[in-house]
Amino acid sequence: MRLIAVLCFFLLLFSTSRSQTKSNPNPGSHWYVSWGYTKAVYSQSSIHMQNLKGSAGDHTGGKDFYDFTLLNATAHDRPDMNKLTDLSNLSIPQFVCRAGYYFNEKWALELNYDHTKYVVDDYQRVHIKGQIDGTWMDKDTTLDPVNFFHFEHTDGANFLMLNAVRKWNLYQPSARFQMSWVLKPGAGIVIPRTDVTLFGSHLNNDWKVAGYIVGVETGLRLEFLKYGMFELVTKGSYANYVNAFVLGKGNGKASHHFYAAQVTATIGFKFGT
Repeated sequence: MRLIAVLCFFLLLFSTSRSQTKSNPNPGSHWYVSWGYTKAVYSQSSIHMQNLKGSAGDHTGGKDFYDFTLLNATAHDRPDMNKLTDLSNLSIPQFVCRAGYYFNEKWALELNYDHTKYVVDDYQRVHIKGQIDGTWMDKDTTLDPVNFFHFEHTDGANFLMLNAVRKWNLYQPSARFQMSWVLKPGAGIVIPRTDVTLFGSHLNNDWKVAGYIVGVETGLRLEFLKYGMFELVTKGSYANYVNAFVLGKGNGKASHHFYAAQVTATIGFKFGT
């Protein structure tokens, strides 16, 4: 999602140019944008793979007709924080971007984007239930990433949410520094780019609006030197991917849902204060 990354950077630059504008007639109200990085963990997920209208053009290693579920698969994130030393790759790690507006000292509305990555663990033992080309199976199997199954949303799982924000002032020794606690419940959509290997065939798909997410974020917010801001927050969410691309985009699909927990740090600017 490099386009979103570029947009976030543009908003950050725009905020600095606006920070010198005339004073705000509505005390406490202001715009803000921020950028940062996140670490995530995921619950187990049962992944349903389905292609009921298979054809030779679906490139599924000769397995054109399938409808099976991998039960309680485990997965991990891929932070890629080693890329931070290369300024041209700032959008490769699990970055986050926030843009919002405080109506007053307590309430705000925020657009919240998380470029998280979700990778199913290779070579784990799971239970498979369903059928492949008319052969029914109900047994344990190993997720061989070369010959059978590999699955990831790594460009990425992509949570886009609209959040209501409530802020409580904890400590404010001067007008140039404030420590607050924020709570951000919200909901939105997931826009994964799914990379999948199935029966030995591989495809890195296009991005797709594939489902929805609900969650809540909470943590510490620091405002300093009039225009600066920093947040350290945790987030819990439920993501439901109801129709992700796999192989044979028009027919094949994957569906699964999981819970995610994140720790996120962002730094940004306020403007229009």
